[in-house]
Amino acid sequence: MSDLAPSTPTAGQRILLVEDSDVVRMLTVEVLEELDYCVIEAGEAQQALQILRSDEHIDLLMTDIGLPGMSGQELAVAARQLRPDLKVLYASGYAESIEIDKSEPASRTSIIGKPFSLDALRDKVQSMLDS
Repeated sequence: MSDLAPSTPTAGQRILLVEDSDVVRMLTVEVLEELDYCVIEAGEAQQALQILRSDEHIDLLMTDIGLPGMSGQELAVAARQLRPDLKVLYASGYAESIEIDKSEPASRTSIIGKPFSLDALRDKVQSMLDS
């Protein structure tokens, strides 16, 4: 078992990761898979929306805020039209200056600053999926 292993089971929990940077996406996928999450990757918002329109089970949408063409926040709005109960974790290098919808419960919408530590990512994802 890995040192990164979470304290609660994650088997079957699926994360849709939307990140336009290939390197950041690859590293994040590697960490999340090390934590035993099933990760579906998308390099841009339109690809993510195609996945969200499918029958694919998704527990959490993790999206970069600064996506080209459609921001992560715009993606989340569109995603919630398709899947109203979807939990959304935003990732941003400017997390402290990002306004997220305060009407959303913290258990459904959160933000993590980039660069994030492995522990911070594990804890944030786990807390959102456990709530």
